[in-house]
Amino acid sequence: MSGTRYDAALRLIDEAHACDPRIVTVKGEEIPYELLYGNKMTYFLEARYPDAPETLRLAIRSQHLRRWEVPRDSYPMNRSGYHSWRTFLKKRQADLAAQICLESGYSTAEALRVGALIRKEDLKKDEETQVLEDVACLVFLEDQLEEFEKKHDEEKIVNILRKTWIKMSDRGHELALKISMSEHARALVMKALSDK
Repeated sequence: MSGTRYDAALRLIDEAHACDPRIVTVKGEEIPYELLYGNKMTYFLEARYPDAPETLRLAIRSQHLRRWEVPRDSYPMNRSGYHSWRTFLKKRQADLAAQICLESGYSTAEALRVGALIRKEDLKKDEETQVLEDVACLVFLEDQLEEFEKKHDEEKIVNILRKTWIKMSDRGHELALKISMSEHARALVMKALSDK
């Protein structure tokens, strides 16, 4: 990596993540949730695509950039509201990340590429966009599934898992099946796969 500009952009991204007021405790240490999320995204990127270019690395790290500033309940709590919220967030997070890239010395084309990746443009046609989707799905399975299953009934979770699986590549599937999870969570994943 080109060192200076990449390091500068990563520092600005992580400084923004560190402002997340939601604090979690991991191995006895408190950490802002979005900083933890960004680190997990980078961790799974290393497994999925260790030779990823800087633009993809920055997009991966920025996927939830300042997301807590637009809470889910700021949109109607229905399917349409959820999709509107997600669409707004993707554009906002892409714009924020592109600006950080420009401030860190990346070209306009490189900054726009980071934004396009965060917006998941050309998913299924663009390998790097597919990598980002795989990584986001892996983090969901590893980090959020067990909490999610406490809030929703089994049918809804199985349906979400089916949709998650469809979005992933074959390599993403391989990595997903290696994730450590509770027996119950694994059973839900297996049910989703067997019912598809």
